Amino acid sequence: MKDYPDHGLVKGDMGSVVMVHESRKAFEVEFVTLAGGVLGVLTLFADEIRPISAQDVPHVRVA
Repeated sequence: MKDYPDHGLVKGDMGSVVMVHESRKAFEVEFVTLAGGVLGVLTLFADEIRPISAQDVPHVRVA
């Protein structure tokens, strides 16, 4: 939902939730390149992420 320049991430980059904290208010989200390189694992709050939708179209950019 926003840029994270320290990790080379920009708004719209897709990540995978790898852990849900007990409070369900924070999540560990892993961001990877298409080749499998890890860009970062960030702890993000619920208002910093959103689920994918059927209308989402992924695109490619160079990290």
